[in-house]
Amino acid sequence: MTKFQALLQDMAGRGFVARVATVLVFAVLFATPARAALQIDITDGNVDPLPIAITDFVGGEGQEAKIGADISSVISDNLERSGLFRPLPKASFIEKVSDINVQPRFGDWRIINSQALVTGQARMESDGRLRVEFRLWDVLAEQQMTGLQFFTTPDNWRRVAHLISDAIYKRLTGEEGYFDTRIVYVSETGPKNARVKRLAIMDQDGHNPRMLTNGNELVLTPRFSPNSQEITYLAYRNNQPRVYVLDIETGQQEVVGQFPGMTFAPRFSPDGQRIIMSLQRGGNSDIYTMDLRSRQVTRLTNTAAIDTAPSYSPDGREITFESDRGGSQQIYVMDADGSNQRRVSFGQGSYATPVWSPRGDLIAFTKITGGRFVIGVMRPDGTGERILTEGYHNEGPTWAPNGRVLMFFRETRGAQGGPSLWSVDVTGYNERPVPTATMASDPAWSPRIQ
Repeated sequence: MTKFQALLQDMAGRGFVARVATVLVFAVLFATPARAALQIDITDGNVDPLPIAITDFVGGEGQEAKIGADISSVISDNLERSGLFRPLPKASFIEKVSDINVQPRFGDWRIINSQALVTGQARMESDGRLRVEFRLWDVLAEQQMTGLQFFTTPDNWRRVAHLISDAIYKRLTGEEGYFDTRIVYVSETGPKNARVKRLAIMDQDGHNPRMLTNGNELVLTPRFSPNSQEITYLAYRNNQPRVYVLDIETGQQEVVGQFPGMTFAPRFSPDGQRIIMSLQRGGNSDIYTMDLRSRQVTRLTNTAAIDTAPSYSPDGREITFESDRGGSQQIYVMDADGSNQRRVSFGQGSYATPVWSPRGDLIAFTKITGGRFVIGVMRPDGTGERILTEGYHNEGPTWAPNGRVLMFFRETRGAQGGPSLWSVDVTGYNERPVPTATMASDPAWSPRIQ
């Protein structure tokens, strides 16, 4: 059984269609040939983008043609935003691809300096499903690198485009893609003195936005569960903080705890069985976990300081958090049971909001130093600190699931100023705004959609 067949069986067994309201079937179209020479080395951030030609996907007329062109456009936009690829203008194409089963005329693509070529087609099946297939070609080696086909509902074409983008990204970089993901964030509207904050969710490219709450409560710090289907967040009702878990698809909302005093920054454990958070009791805050099945609360830190913003390592064995126990805000790491607490940040300034990378190799943070707000990364032992971006007010880093890109929010000055979302890669290059329909803050990046 191939891994795609196994995935298909697993999807059926979990009621995938009903739960996620989508139909996706994918299979390997052709066996991948011997590894081609074409590959991007992304260990160095100063990468010259790879010239790549992405043709409109072949289709018939009307709906098929439009979907084919739209899929091509989304793939092009995804790859271009990564900073690793330079999609070539379609006006420069010499060959017009009309049959993806015919080998391309590679000489025509070399003339326009394309190193990789993407072709595909979109066809409506007799049962109403949309069938999309694509091929990725190494132009210089004149061989196919990979090919997949997908069956889905016609209105699900955008997700297929993200999946194809992920497949191209992985084949050419050796890293998992991050395009088939979503962002949950706090949507902000209205003047600064009467700001309405609602939970919102969108695709990672800013499309398909929708509101998850109605704005009647102040909402803060949304965070995804490991399965991408639930969000934990903090909301204030009648000035009382409550920690919620929200099912994204059904809208079902559950209060998991109402705690006296202040509650901060709830976040799921990697296995999804616990929520970790900071609770303020007796004038100081400490780190606690709650078992979601038993509702048992366990205290992990016990100091006279402010301990907050906890984040698990991807294997669940350690926790990073911020604390001012040493006189200023710094980053600490401890074992998952609260033992072996140690400080790992020693640079100038105050450190906050540490978030462990999904790869386990880095911790992202916010730092205030010299009047600047910076987003940076360091190794879990505190070595190798690097600043990725700085500005008037940068805050709230969150990782793409492949650990190669960070998103954060940036406040602008003035009475008309407000927060907006930005992304930057882990090397500090390719900083870009993330489009949102409203002002936006406190983003959280989902794992890959299951």
